[in-house]
Amino acid sequence: MKNKLKLALMSCSFFWSLISLALAQQKDFEKLLIAFEKTPSSEQIFVAAHRGDWRNAPENSLLSLKYAIDMGVDIYELDLKKSKDGVLVLMHDRTLDRTVNANGKPSDYTLKELKSFRLKNGLGRTTPHQIPTFEEFLIAAKGQILIDVDKGYEYFPDVINLIKKYEMENQVMVNIDADLPFFEVEKKFGQVPNEIKLMPVINLNQENYQQTIISYKNRKNTIFQCVFKEENKDALTYIKDLQSQGYHIWLNSLWASLNAGHDDDTAVDLQQPDQSWGWLIKQGASVLQTDRPQELLKYLKQQALNH
Repeated sequence: MKNKLKLALMSCSFFWSLISLALAQQKDFEKLLIAFEKTPSSEQIFVAAHRGDWRNAPENSLLSLKYAIDMGVDIYELDLKKSKDGVLVLMHDRTLDRTVNANGKPSDYTLKELKSFRLKNGLGRTTPHQIPTFEEFLIAAKGQILIDVDKGYEYFPDVINLIKKYEMENQVMVNIDADLPFFEVEKKFGQVPNEIKLMPVINLNQENYQQTIISYKNRKNTIFQCVFKEENKDALTYIKDLQSQGYHIWLNSLWASLNAGHDDDTAVDLQQPDQSWGWLIKQGASVLQTDRPQELLKYLKQQALNH
């Protein structure tokens, strides 16, 4: 009898610990949403993990999502492709060769066939992990982390429908192909719901970058992702002013061609984070996308720039 009572008490304790953990995670996510909806500032930087924590798990996998959440990352960036039978799956490349133990395009296979394959890790070794569908990913991520959908513009209506199905409009942002004005988006897909967060990619080295930005400025739910191979001082002044107008500015430290050399390698390998991440923040970034999320989070904590 005593053993049964002890087991019952242990079960109750475990159950309530799970409830407490879930409530704590919910509060953390609510805090993140509130912070992201505030007027953007270079005093409060959000970290986006490029394809998740791909150094410790296969990129675009549910495991890399878990690790990113556990690490304290704010935004998970993912990529989409479509199976032969029309299901959205997480995949960056046009072929499976680099990231899966199979060859060919995702569209060559049905979802069932894709699920029979296994993802590779960053070293190219096969793991036990499957290719997740976009729907599976949304279910796993709901209420835990912000999501950036890259390479999803080709499937824009399907992406929007799934976001709306799971009522995740406040959690997911959708990239728009580089330098594409908003009127071109609506010309192709019709009116975009105001609650959908859009993130046009803007090349600051293009002459018409201001016109592209202006086409989105009537949309409250717009984040501007700016890339530049070479420094353009006028453009950098312009986007810093955009931030003061209430728009998030998303800059990338992934590789040198996206940030005029102020990249992750400079920050980590050369141990010059102020010349990389610090410089990007000074240009008006409120979001930094990185391949080194753990190191960036540590840097922001040291600089008292995390929320």
